Amino acid sequence: MTELIPTPLTPALLRGAVDTRSTQHGLLPLRLPEAALAQGHDDYLRLMASQATGVRLALRTAATVVELDVVATRTVFHGTPAGPPGLFELLVDGALTDEAAASGGASAGVNMATGAVTYSAGTAGTVRFEGLPGREKDIEIWLPHSEVTELIALRSDAPVQASPEAGKRVWLHHGSSISQGVDAAGPTRTWPAVAASRAGVELVNLGLNGNALLDPFTARTLRDTRAHLISVKIGINLVNTDLMRMRAFTPAVHGFLDTIREGHPDTPLLLVSPIHSPLVEDTPGPTAPDPGFPGLRFKTFGDPADTATGHLTLRTIRQELSRIATERMADDPRLHYLDGLDLYNEEDFATTPLPDLLHPDTAGHALIGERFARHAFAGHGPFASR
Repeated sequence: MTELIPTPLTPALLRGAVDTRSTQHGLLPLRLPEAALAQGHDDYLRLMASQATGVRLALRTAATVVELDVVATRTVFHGTPAGPPGLFELLVDGALTDEAAASGGASAGVNMATGAVTYSAGTAGTVRFEGLPGREKDIEIWLPHSEVTELIALRSDAPVQASPEAGKRVWLHHGSSISQGVDAAGPTRTWPAVAASRAGVELVNLGLNGNALLDPFTARTLRDTRAHLISVKIGINLVNTDLMRMRAFTPAVHGFLDTIREGHPDTPLLLVSPIHSPLVEDTPGPTAPDPGFPGLRFKTFGDPADTATGHLTLRTIRQELSRIATERMADDPRLHYLDGLDLYNEEDFATTPLPDLLHPDTAGHALIGERFARHAFAGHGPFASR
C-alpha cells in the first residue's frame, strides 16, 4: 500500500468558513466569529454556528486517494430519534462524484424546550475517497451541513495545495434552519448550495438553525465578511420563538440592513421574506414539536387574534418586509426584495410538502434553490452578471 502524504490543515484550505478555532487535536471551522459567539452567550447558537453548512476543503492535487480524519459531532434532539450520520461529499472539478460518512464521532444532545446543549465525548473517524482521476484537478470535500466537524488530519497519495481563487463572485447568505439545510440529504443539496452551483458563485452560508433573529453581532459579521453579493432571509425564526412584536421588528430590520451597508455600501443586497408554512401563515408562535404526533412535526401555540396586538406571523412579516424594502429602495438602488412565496408557496406545499410543517426535504430544497437561482442570478435578476 502506498504511504500517504500528510498535509497540515490550515484555514487557507477552507472555503465557506468565517472563522476557525485551533483545538487540542486540529481545526474547527466556524460560521460566526468567536467575538459574536461570546456576545450571543447561547449554547444552541454556538452549536449551530459550529455546524459546517457550506464549508468545504478546496484542494488542487493529482492524488487518487484522499483521507480525512475528523471528529464529527452529531446533534440529537431530546425526544426524537437520532438521524443518520452526516455525509461528506466529494466534488471533482465541480462535479459530485462520491459521498461518505465518518466512523466514530461525538454527540450534542439538545433540549428543544430550553435550548440547553449537553456534549458527549467521542472518537475520531476517517473519511476516505479513492479512485480519483490521476491528473491535476480541483477537488472539494463538503463537510456535513448539520454536524460540527473538527478536522484532525489530511492525507493523500500526491501533494495537496489550496485551490487557487477561480475569480468567482462570493455570495454571502444569511437565514434560518431552512437556509442551513435541515432535512436536505447532503451538504451540496441544501437550497443555497443548489443555487450557488447553478449560478457558478462561491457560497458563504450563514444559515443558522433557530438563530436568524436579527442579532446585531450577525449583522456585524455580514458587514465584515468579504462578499460581492449578499442576501438576507428573515422571518420564520422570529415567529417560531415569538421573540418580538411588530413595534420592535420594523426598527430591528432597518438596523440590521444599516449595519450591513456600513461594510457593503454598494453591494447588491437582496432581502427575502419567508417561504410558505401553513403552520404559522396566520397564527403566531411560539412553535414546538407536536407532542401528540408520532415522529417529528411542529405545532404552534399562538392565537391568531394576537396579530391585532403586533404578534408576528409569516403573512404580516412579508407585508412589512415588502414595505420596508420599498421605502429603502428609494435611496438604495442596489437593495432588492424577493417574496418568499416566489420560492415556495401554498401550491408547492400540496405537491412537495414540508414533512414537519416547517422544513423542506431534499426535493423542496432543489425546488427552492433552482427558483432562487432563476429569480436572483438569471436575466435581469439583482445578482445577474452585468
